[in-house]
Amino acid sequence: MKKTGFTDLPLHYGSVPAWLYERMSRLGRYVIEALVSIYGKKEVLKRLSDPLWFQSLGCVMGMDWHSSGLTTSVIGALKSGLKPIEKDIGIYICGGRGKYSRNTPNELYDLSDRLGLDGDKLVTTSRLTAKIDNTAIQDGFSLYLHSFIVSDEGDWVVIQQGMNPEIKTARRYHWLSSEVKKFDEEPHTGVVGENRGKILNLTHKEAITTKEAILSLSRENPDKMLMEIKKLIMPKRHNVESEDVDLRRLGAVLATAYNESVKDFCSFLLIQGVGPRTLQSLVLVSEIIFGTPSRFTDPARYSFAHGGKDGHPFPVPLKTYDETINILKNAIEKSKIDNNEKLKAIEKLYKTYRYVEKNFSPSADFESVVNKEKRDSEKYGGKTVFG
Repeated sequence: MKKTGFTDLPLHYGSVPAWLYERMSRLGRYVIEALVSIYGKKEVLKRLSDPLWFQSLGCVMGMDWHSSGLTTSVIGALKSGLKPIEKDIGIYICGGRGKYSRNTPNELYDLSDRLGLDGDKLVTTSRLTAKIDNTAIQDGFSLYLHSFIVSDEGDWVVIQQGMNPEIKTARRYHWLSSEVKKFDEEPHTGVVGENRGKILNLTHKEAITTKEAILSLSRENPDKMLMEIKKLIMPKRHNVESEDVDLRRLGAVLATAYNESVKDFCSFLLIQGVGPRTLQSLVLVSEIIFGTPSRFTDPARYSFAHGGKDGHPFPVPLKTYDETINILKNAIEKSKIDNNEKLKAIEKLYKTYRYVEKNFSPSADFESVVNKEKRDSEKYGGKTVFG
């Protein structure tokens, strides 16, 4: 079993407004549909199992760049957006938050009957991943979201989230099925979260004696295992600061979008008349589709595509968001006819950005970039949950 990571997020309360959720569902659908068309289902599951890519996707969608709500909202938006095309792309999303989480076994059995998969095995897998994150690893977080994403070939990803109300933090866990070995022996390839000292980790290979003792109903106390963890801790502050993003990459995004020669070239590739602000969003969306894992180490940068619903780093530019969705939608629909030619245009945009980035040195002040976006917000239909 390959567990691909944890992410710690500050708790945020409230719901996603309908005007954003509908757009998240559409953009999520077209991003996943493009990935399936270009790379196939296994790559989509691999991407979803990457905590940093998942966080970056949520930021591109306009969610608060660091909040716990990103997980539930992205899962819900993808489930809604992919539902009409799940048979076509062969990817199904089961479970969710609260009562939807508890309904995961029923969804998996129903899906297995329709697809000819082993329902008992999938349900057992679902329950085991939840047990491991909730019980075998006692890190203070209680699960409240469990989503099981499965392909019609039987490959799967589990994304689940736990809450620690005492420290007001949520922790997201990612699992990938591609290298199934043992559920109970070091299934993790990475742990991303805050090191809070000793935790009870019965998946450690040195815990075999402890597990045997537990199984034999021994009264001896199990040993506590200390696990070294990498830190990906989202701050409690709402604002995006320069330390949260790779300024060279962000600067290259802006240079690609606003440089006249590049703008004309990219506009020709995509659609006549597309403005630089839309190109800025498309560059970041193209990176979500074509970028390699090393590109997603600063998820906050992707909030410069469509802002954030809380107004950080700037309000969601609805006009730009809609243009991005329509360009991506048209590229996918036309690519079904002309063998991905329109999607290749999106890829050329990404390659152009990488070319610009290669020798780019950031000169613009970070605050000036954020302030410009806020000044232009009304022009692009900027909106937040506050109005």
